Amino acid sequence: MNKFMLSAALFLGLAGVAQAEKADSSKPTEIKFDQVDVDDVKQIKTFTGNVVLTRGTLLMKSAKAVVTQDPEGYQYVTLNSAGGVPATFRQKRDGAGDQWVEGQAERIEYDGKVELVKLFSKAKIKRLDGAKPSDEVDGEFISYDSRKEFFSVKNSASGESKPGGGRGTMVIQPSSKPAAAPASAASVPPVPATTPGK
Repeated sequence: MNKFMLSAALFLGLAGVAQAEKADSSKPTEIKFDQVDVDDVKQIKTFTGNVVLTRGTLLMKSAKAVVTQDPEGYQYVTLNSAGGVPATFRQKRDGAGDQWVEGQAERIEYDGKVELVKLFSKAKIKRLDGAKPSDEVDGEFISYDSRKEFFSVKNSASGESKPGGGRGTMVIQPSSKPAAAPASAASVPPVPATTPGK
C-alpha cells in the first residue's frame, strides 16, 4: 500500500462509518448562474458565472459547470475554477450530527449515479464538526466516495501516482474526548468520628 493510499485509509478510519446525507440523492437539483447554454439533444447544460448547485445538503460552487444527464436520469457535473478561485463542494455527513465534508480543486467531477467526487489539481478535502475544522488531506488528485466515505489520494492530477511526483499532506487533529479525572482525596469516604471513651 503506497503512502497516499495509507493516508487515505487512516483518514477513513478517523471519519467513522457515517455516510453522506442519504436524503440528498432524492432531492431536486437547483442551479443558480449568470448564463446557461442548453443542448437538449445531447442532454448537456453549460452554466457560467458564479454557478451555485444545490441538492439537499450538497452544495457545489464554481465559475463554470457542465451538467449532463444519462437516460436513467442520473446527473454528472464537472466544475471548473477560474481566476485563481477553486471549484468547491460541501456535504453533510448522514447521521453524524453537525458534521460536514468539504473540498476544493481546480476541477471537480461529480458522478450522481454512484455519488463519487473526483478532485483534480491542488485538491483538498477536510471534515468539519460544525464550523470547527477537523482532519484534512490534500494532494494533486483525490477521489472521494461519499457513500462509503472512502478517500484515495494520488500524486498526479491524472489520477495515477507517478514516481517522483508531488507529495500529499494529511493533518490529523487530536481526539476531543475529555480525559478521565484522577481520583482525589475528596472522593474517599470520610472516617466516622468517634467519641473518646466509647
